[in-house]
Amino acid sequence: MMHALILGGTADAGLLATEVARAGIDAVYSYGGRTRVPADQPLPTRIGGFGGVSGLADYIHDEGITHVIDATHPFAAEMSRNAVEACAETGTPLIALERSPWTKVPGDNWIEVADVTAAVAALPEASAKVFLAIGRQHIAPFAGKPQHAYTLRFVDPPEAPLPFAADVIVSRGPFTLDGELEMMRTRGTTWNVARNSGGDGARAKIDAARMLGVPVIMISRPKLPERQRVESVTEVMQWLGHRTCLGA
Repeated sequence: MMHALILGGTADAGLLATEVARAGIDAVYSYGGRTRVPADQPLPTRIGGFGGVSGLADYIHDEGITHVIDATHPFAAEMSRNAVEACAETGTPLIALERSPWTKVPGDNWIEVADVTAAVAALPEASAKVFLAIGRQHIAPFAGKPQHAYTLRFVDPPEAPLPFAADVIVSRGPFTLDGELEMMRTRGTTWNVARNSGGDGARAKIDAARMLGVPVIMISRPKLPERQRVESVTEVMQWLGHRTCLGA
């Protein structure tokens, strides 16, 4: 009997959960725990880590998981690596639901860097107004350039003091192009720092930067182990042996 585990947290993971529930598939949706008030899902939900590879392997074994879908954020590298190892250890089929990264279009002014440390180094020395769209767990290195006026956007209000002064926006996406244009114009944004997460839900800030002539420091995705990967909910449902009416 099928019992699937969705490693979630993304908009695509939510779409997948809806289709899985609609198809009557026995499944559980797992949040990593970084969001204090996660979006409701139509499946039984667990919140929190597993305790590394061994903990995830134990969970797969103890709960009788037959299929694992990694629909985490493309930058949730540790969880994705753990999933590959745990599924190999337990002999459990694994598939990754992951959108392709964004690519430049005419008018984009990107400085592509390998990681957050390189993103800090790429910022100018002169004071600038910087929108950091990278998640709260990655902001600490930017304290090394305190001369900038930073705007941060989080799903939840910060629980602890930030490592530097910043204008904090608390909001959950997806975000519209008009909204991103207004946000950047209001704050006089002169630089964007973003992770190349791909997909449509977070693309508006990249399009707005292009329209406003704002350079983007684009952090490349981490390298992950080889695994079966698809880009749509439909393909995951086919892998699970079910059809869906979704076109995405």
